[in-house]
Amino acid sequence: MDDIRPFTIDIPQDLLDDLDDRLARTRWPDELPGVGWDRGVPAGYLRELAEHWRTGYDWRVHEAALNEHPQFTTVIDGQNVHFLHVRSPEPDAVPLLLLHGWPGTFADFLDVIGPLSDPRAHGADPSAAFHLVVPSLPGFGFSTPLAGPGMSAARMAAVLGELMERLGYARYGVHGYDTGSWVGPELGKAAPDRVTGVHVNGMITFPLGAEGEMDALSDAERERWRRMQDFNDGYLQCNSKRPQTVAYGLHDSPSGQLAWIVEKFKELTMPEDGLPEDAIDRDRILTDVSLYWLTGTAASAAQVYYEEFVNANAWSAEGGAEDGGDWGDDGGGWEPEAATVPTGVLVSAHDVTIRPWAERDHNVVRWTELGKGGHFLAMEEPEAVVDDLRGFFASVR
Repeated sequence: MDDIRPFTIDIPQDLLDDLDDRLARTRWPDELPGVGWDRGVPAGYLRELAEHWRTGYDWRVHEAALNEHPQFTTVIDGQNVHFLHVRSPEPDAVPLLLLHGWPGTFADFLDVIGPLSDPRAHGADPSAAFHLVVPSLPGFGFSTPLAGPGMSAARMAAVLGELMERLGYARYGVHGYDTGSWVGPELGKAAPDRVTGVHVNGMITFPLGAEGEMDALSDAERERWRRMQDFNDGYLQCNSKRPQTVAYGLHDSPSGQLAWIVEKFKELTMPEDGLPEDAIDRDRILTDVSLYWLTGTAASAAQVYYEEFVNANAWSAEGGAEDGGDWGDDGGGWEPEAATVPTGVLVSAHDVTIRPWAERDHNVVRWTELGKGGHFLAMEEPEAVVDDLRGFFASVR
């Protein structure tokens, strides 16, 4: 089934009324005095934010803003796929796939759509224009229901590669962060003849256990490795090991879903000692949370973590690889197959990406240390994302 169908977001009013009712009836827990954010989202902060969601935030206004961009759905390999398709007015524009992460959505890229697709209208060189395809990753938002188990980053990449082919794009670039920084390189590996370049931020890199791999790290890289090891990964453990169990609470309680997501905006944005809304507009955060709540995707959006956890254990338990790499002859550790597609890495002040390990696994041709911003760069520092995307793809097109 190759049909591509126009799509308009139109959330039924009874779902919005139910959200209002559930927020009003939240059963709030007690909390220990004086602990702040150390043990999770403070009750006073969340109560106020939940009340703003109920009485101050207008979903219909933000729904209309989302619907200003052309949206479509199609079915690929049994998976429903929702996407924005914003064609540039410039005929020679480069097709570009923009991939969000968790707990993000396609709406993460709203602030970069105009400058990337129509640079002439934003005072920039029209030769830097892109035709944009912005999907909801399988299992997220309107790319539901999830077709079944096995929707790993590699399978997502295959689905999105088919989407680009279906749209008639023989050559295209990819940008992604977080989950998108897993999926983008997988697409580059699967279709190096089609992907002109992969650009990422929020890339995670790991040591392999090889002898001497820590020796060449700079002091800054050692600090990033320390921060990665010390990071509170409770959500990662829950998503990767028991995504269905956690989802019962998130799917039934909007305040629970709000707390689960807003904690990530607190931990992953800059400044680290600020509130989430110091980095990203409060209503933009609530649009993100609303998309998870109104589409009921707490469970399906977490499944990719489980799939990647299972895949990692598959090759480690067997003492070798399923595909894409080999164990070193000296038993020193996993040796992934290096990607060949040109790769650009944009590193925010919050990122823990370590350059030697990134260059080991990817064909890194551009490395930008931004020195500011956090995990959600397209919302926190959209101009920096636009500038780096333009610079990278100008060098590889």
